Amino acid sequence: MQASSDQPETPQVAASSTLALVHYLDTRGLLNRARIEQATGLSLEALTDPDLRIPAGTHYRLWELAEELTGDPGVGLHAGQVVDPERMGLVGHVFFNCDTLGEAVVQYVRLHRLINESVILSFEQTPEQAILTWHPDTPAHYCRQDMDRTLAAALCRTRHFIHAGIHADWLEIAHPEPVYADEYRTLFGGTVHFGSGMTRMAFSSRHLGHPIPHRNPYVYSAMLKQVNAVLARLQTRRTFGRKVRRLISRQMATDRIDADTLARHCHMSRQTLYRKLKKEGLSFHDLVEQVRKDKALRYVADDQYALGEIAFLLGFSELSAFSRAFKRWTGVAPAQFRASHKEGAP
Repeated sequence: MQASSDQPETPQVAASSTLALVHYLDTRGLLNRARIEQATGLSLEALTDPDLRIPAGTHYRLWELAEELTGDPGVGLHAGQVVDPERMGLVGHVFFNCDTLGEAVVQYVRLHRLINESVILSFEQTPEQAILTWHPDTPAHYCRQDMDRTLAAALCRTRHFIHAGIHADWLEIAHPEPVYADEYRTLFGGTVHFGSGMTRMAFSSRHLGHPIPHRNPYVYSAMLKQVNAVLARLQTRRTFGRKVRRLISRQMATDRIDADTLARHCHMSRQTLYRKLKKEGLSFHDLVEQVRKDKALRYVADDQYALGEIAFLLGFSELSAFSRAFKRWTGVAPAQFRASHKEGAP
């Protein structure tokens, strides 16, 4: 079986991630070859191709099958705790051969598209905390099991290769609280909020200076050269929607959101803007909504602005309009959301 050819706008995942899940099932005696090949449309042998990339939706279907085969709703969290240096992809080898954890985080964010094109990873740093945010490009590309694995792997690999004492100060999870919720608190060590509408993990900024033991500058140089070449081949994929999203975010902070203005920034007509977004399965209205929602969740949780100020910053005409939108996004009023985060703050 061969991987089907995909349109350029189809987000893809490195097959090494899919192969790692297959290996996890195999080591537990739960490998069902026929069902896995049916779910992926690929032979198990094809998945071993180090250059193979598969559609994100295919990868997420395999996670659903993994939960069914294991009978374990927390399969992602458990799979992410397995540290196997021999099964790390190129990005992992770059990460763990950097000089410091801070440098490794920067490379992880820069190269994340090589791992999963359907999720946008961003990083911000305050004097006290370093915060990673994972955001799917569309709601259809949010996979609870895969997000669990991503969070668990990020922390467990960092503990294994860099510093055993690293823990999360706090964690915000987009999906509702699952039956295995207590396992997050035990594993990550910090406050955990579910149903947050976005996924963020914060840890102390002091950890960024940790040197990485056993790093090899020669391996780092060779791997970085290889991943940069792969990244260059992917630069033309799904970049327009990301560009528009960044422009919306900047414009939202200074002026009302206007498609005509954004189109001029992109040197095209509004109709062309809409057409190019549609080709990537996006709409201008949905992008504006996503940016507003992300900023709203961050501003309300961080407690740096009054709610009226947040409404103004996000382009709402009045606080009541912002409150209605926020309740539509999260199911609770902004004041209630802020209070719950204050209660759980470390």
